[in-house]
Amino acid sequence: MGWRPALRDVGPSSSAARRVPAARVLGPADLADARQVCAADPVASVLAAARVDVAIRAGLAAAGGELWGYPASGPPVAVCWAGANLVPVVPAGLGREGVTEAVDAFAATARAQGRRSSSIVGERDVVRRLWELLSRTWPPPREVRADQPSLVIDHDPDVEPDPWVRRSRTAEIDLVLPACVRMFTEEVGYSPVAGGGGAYAARVRSLIAEGRSYVRVAPDPDDGGASVAFKAELGAVAGGVAQVQGVWVDPRRRGEGLSVSGMAAVVALTRRDVAPTVSLYVNGYNAPALAAYRHVGFERVGTFSTVLF
Repeated sequence: MGWRPALRDVGPSSSAARRVPAARVLGPADLADARQVCAADPVASVLAAARVDVAIRAGLAAAGGELWGYPASGPPVAVCWAGANLVPVVPAGLGREGVTEAVDAFAATARAQGRRSSSIVGERDVVRRLWELLSRTWPPPREVRADQPSLVIDHDPDVEPDPWVRRSRTAEIDLVLPACVRMFTEEVGYSPVAGGGGAYAARVRSLIAEGRSYVRVAPDPDDGGASVAFKAELGAVAGGVAQVQGVWVDPRRRGEGLSVSGMAAVVALTRRDVAPTVSLYVNGYNAPALAAYRHVGFERVGTFSTVLF
C-alpha cells in the first residue's frame, strides 16, 4: 500500500520555488512555544511532544534531533521534530491554507538537509502531502502505511485486566530483549540488532528502567523455562497522554485472548501510574488487533500514516 507522487519538482530559480514558505531551526528560547503547539492536540502530537519535553529538561542535544518551526520568524504555529523519526505537528486550526504552507515549509527544510530519519510519522493528511513533496528527492521508502487508525481510551478498561501483567524488572533484560526483537522483526521486516543493535538494546533497557515496559512472564510452552507471553511499552509520554507501542504476543500463545486482557492491564496500570489517557495507532489492515483494542475500550479519534525507509 502506498501513495503515488502527485507533485512535480519546481526548479530553484522559478517564481513558484521562491514562494515556498520557510521554516527555521528552533532553539532553547522557542521550546515553550513549541510545547504550546503540541498542546493543541495532545494525542496526535505525543511523539513530538515527548522529544520537546526532553529538550526542555535536558537540552536539545539530549533530545537527539532538531526541532523546526513555522513560520521562519516569530512564535511557531506548527513544529516538526527531526530525529530518528520525522514527526510533523501541524494543527488543523491553521486552516487549509495554513496547514499547506506549514507542510511545504517543513518539506523544503527536509529536502535541503537530505533524508536523515528512518520514518515519517504523523497525522495522515499532513504526512501524505509531506511525502508527496519529498518523494522526488528522497530515496524510495520500504513501505508506506497510509491507514493507521489512532485510538484512545481515557477510562478504565471494559474488560478484566490480566493480573499477571506487570512492569518489567531491570534484571529481566535478557528475557525482555529477545521478545522486543521478535516483535520489531515481525512488524518492520528486519532485525533491529542486525550488525550489533546496541542502540536498540539501550532503548529497551531505558524503557524498563523508566517503568514503561510491561510483560506477562509465563512458563515457556516448549522447555518450561520462563518466557515472555505478552509485552507492550509506552513509547512516548507527554501532556497527560501515554502512547503504547510494541504490543506483542508470543505466537505460541496467540488465540488465548492474551492481547485483550494484557492490553486491559496496560491501560489500567498506565492510567494509575503514568497518564490518564492511553493512545496507540495500528495498521488499518490488522483487523484482529483493531478488534482487540475496541474490546478493551479504545475509540478511534483520527488516522496516522507512516513512511518507512
